[in-house]
Amino acid sequence: MRIAVLTFEGFNELDSFIASAMLNRVKQPALKALIVCPTAQVASMNGVVVHTQAPLAFAREADAVIVGSGVKTREIVRDAALMGELRLDPKRQIIGAQCSGALVLAKLGLLAGVPACTDMTTKPWVQEAGIEVLNQPFVAHGNVATAGGCLGSHYLAAWTIARLAGWRAAEAVVHYVAPVGQKDEYVERARTALAPYL
Repeated sequence: MRIAVLTFEGFNELDSFIASAMLNRVKQPALKALIVCPTAQVASMNGVVVHTQAPLAFAREADAVIVGSGVKTREIVRDAALMGELRLDPKRQIIGAQCSGALVLAKLGLLAGVPACTDMTTKPWVQEAGIEVLNQPFVAHGNVATAGGCLGSHYLAAWTIARLAGWRAAEAVVHYVAPVGQKDEYVERARTALAPYL
C-alpha cells in the first residue's frame, strides 16, 4: 500500500519525518510512504532540504495521504494551481493532516461539518475557514483525520497504520519507536487516543 506524505516548502520536519519513518516500519503488509512535494526539492522551516520521492500527482493515486504542516501553509492554500492538483478522495483514500495541514483539508472541503485538531498557531485560521477546533491531540471522521501538536504526529501515523494494516501493526510500531522504559505507556496512550476512531 502506498502513502503520500505531502511536504511543502517551509515544512515542519517532525510531521513529515516521523510519519514516513513510522509508516515505513510496517512490513506485513508492506506499506511504502513517500515524501511528496510540489517541486523537485523543498526546504524545511529550519533549512533542511529534501528531494521529492514522487510527483504531487502521486497523492491522487495513493492509498493514503498525510498532509504535513509548515510555516507557509497559508501561502499554499492561496495557490489555486497547487490546490487544484490535490484532488483527494476520502471515499477510497485514508487522509490525515498534521497541525496546519488541517487548513489544507479545510480549504479542500474535506472537513465540512466536522471538527478538527490543529496546533495553536493555526487554530484561528482553521476557525476562520468555518471549522470547529477541538482541544485534543487527534480526531477522525471516517477516512479523514487531523492531529494537533508536533508530537501528535505519531498518533496520525499510528491511526494510518491501524486503518491500513490493523491495530497490531500500529501497536508494534509505536512500541518500537517509544522511549525505553516507557514503551507500554506510549502504546496505551496511543490506544486510548485512537480507539474511538478505529
